[in-house]
Amino acid sequence: MMVTRAAKVLFGDAHIESAHGAGGKASRRLIEGLLVPCLINDTMSELNDAAYVEAEGRRLAFTADSFVVKPLAFPGGSIGELAINGTVNDLAMGGAKPLALVTTLILEAGLAASELEREVAAMAKAAQRAGVPVVGGDTKVVEHGKADGLYITTAGIGLTDPRLHLSAKNVRPGDQVLLSGPIGDHGITVLLARGELDLEADLTSDTRPLWPFVSTLIDVAAPGLRWMRDPTRGGVATALNELARDAKVAVVLEEEAIPVRPAVRGACEIFGLDPLHIANEGQFLAIVSPEYADTALEALRNVPGGEDARRIGEIQEDPKRVVLARSRYGGTRVIDMLIGDPLPRIC
Repeated sequence: MMVTRAAKVLFGDAHIESAHGAGGKASRRLIEGLLVPCLINDTMSELNDAAYVEAEGRRLAFTADSFVVKPLAFPGGSIGELAINGTVNDLAMGGAKPLALVTTLILEAGLAASELEREVAAMAKAAQRAGVPVVGGDTKVVEHGKADGLYITTAGIGLTDPRLHLSAKNVRPGDQVLLSGPIGDHGITVLLARGELDLEADLTSDTRPLWPFVSTLIDVAAPGLRWMRDPTRGGVATALNELARDAKVAVVLEEEAIPVRPAVRGACEIFGLDPLHIANEGQFLAIVSPEYADTALEALRNVPGGEDARRIGEIQEDPKRVVLARSRYGGTRVIDMLIGDPLPRIC
């Protein structure tokens, strides 16, 4: 018999705002203050992008996601492609090979059939590339003006690799921080694609499936692979702040080692944004023990698309629960979790 515990709601915000969906501090308040106390019975479970379920001796990863990007299509991708890749990547970050997806389409009355056909085709192509079937779903239509044309929700299931046990609790001082490639491409691409600003840049979204990279890492460095996360909403800064808090460690980054394209850096300077807060859809962070770091980095660089993978920092014991960035001159600055919602509707 399941015993349901009394919910202790700690969420004190009076209204839901855009920032609650941005992946930063407001999102954490909503999740930890309201959703977890009311919905999650096991309060000891880590809050990751994928949950784990035991089934007949096998450990399955299960995830769900939703996509509300505007515009629906942008250089390098579209909402349909994001929906597949984002779900596949959440499973991959849990060390699970994707097995199957289901999807729900929320259609706005008046959406051009050609746009819907384009996005369904994009989903099919992305699923084929990721090697995962879409096995079912649902469709709903809402009134005109209620859904920005198209919203997509997805759920996916994957089979975890028994060689892995990923957890923030496994992270130790001396572990190395690896990044698969340049950051900020997706968020800035979507921002510019809205056409609201008189600024052009030669950028495309980085959306792609990450399982080929993860599979390679597992093969060469499974005993030393501690934790992984794709830094989507809230960017690298938010993902690493969550790690620092959950693992009770310090994350010290070498700022010059973090790959950022000139166009992304320039756009961030103009808009007053930090590239570390910008969303990504095809990059990931991995914490690897020091004895496996070189092997893991070399393996990432040998996967097509991983040539720009870098070692960007190290886990230290103190100051606990803090992310620091160290400049080439030796100075440091605190990297905080994203506050507010500078780039709404980007994934």
